[in-house]
Amino acid sequence: MTTDKKEFNILIIEDNPGDFVLVEDFLVEQIEVVTLMQAIDFKEAQEILSAGIFKFDVILLDLSLPDKSGLPLIREIVELSLNTPVIVLTGYADSAFGVKSLSLGIADYILKEELTASSLYKSIVYSSERKKAISAIEESEKKYSELFHLSPLPMFVFELETLIFLDVNEAFIRHYGYTREMLLMMNLKEIRSQEEIPAFEMALLKFNKDPINNSLGIFKHLKKNGEVISVEIQSNFINYKGINARVSIATDITERLNYIKEIEEQNRKLSEISWIQSHIVRAPLARIMGLVNIIKDLKDEDEKRRMFEYLLLSADELDKVIREITDKTIVAEDEISFTNVS
Repeated sequence: MTTDKKEFNILIIEDNPGDFVLVEDFLVEQIEVVTLMQAIDFKEAQEILSAGIFKFDVILLDLSLPDKSGLPLIREIVELSLNTPVIVLTGYADSAFGVKSLSLGIADYILKEELTASSLYKSIVYSSERKKAISAIEESEKKYSELFHLSPLPMFVFELETLIFLDVNEAFIRHYGYTREMLLMMNLKEIRSQEEIPAFEMALLKFNKDPINNSLGIFKHLKKNGEVISVEIQSNFINYKGINARVSIATDITERLNYIKEIEEQNRKLSEISWIQSHIVRAPLARIMGLVNIIKDLKDEDEKRRMFEYLLLSADELDKVIREITDKTIVAEDEISFTNVS
């Protein structure tokens, strides 16, 4: 028979010497390296577990100890065991009691009269592996919680069906101005203006059909003080405490969009200046050049005087156009400088 090569450290809480020897024989039969420690009553078990010196892979617990028994004993040992699996070994075949004890956090419940080397070994291995899996899940959830709540970006979790907020981080609370209690009684539609809701519902419907794409788009949100902000939403599916949900990041891009709008307005003004330079300036300049050529060939003084008057009018017109261009350029440059400083 092949024995398990892995080393096991096991605490057996059992006052009956015969039962202890039987369990020991079963364990040695299945496990190559096993270190056993015995506690003959609750007080001794309490001292061993409270000291925290020994790290056990599993605890085997008899339910009839001299100083404590039954459900009170289970509660105490489960609390003292921290994350070590507890397997109850009992001589009482009470199914209702077994179900109740399992609900208190024990890993398994085995009748002594049905105990075999194989059943005991399987229970120990399954309970140990199950505890490791649960611990890994709990650690993963802890890391998620830390990343979520410590993120500098506003983040929130909402239920897919109802759109109710399930969780929000501190950055979201600070940025939007609501309290956590208020937000957990609200849904996503309540931080949007009425005209934004149809676009939001359409984006959500489209996103649900394409789970690979995690960008919902850009939307308008309402802060508690009534301020409207533009936010870019990144969202992904998550199972939140058994609920189908989404975890989302809301990046406020209001200032970025305002900056882009200002740049576009400046570009429009600069384009207008360029058009003036290429079209309006050309007309009086062409007239001036034409009048100069005419004046050179004129002999009649009255005609020359009249042409000089036309020339002066065209020069005045050109001067006016140049001043307008200069004024527009100064305004555009000032706006660009103000934007850069801001």
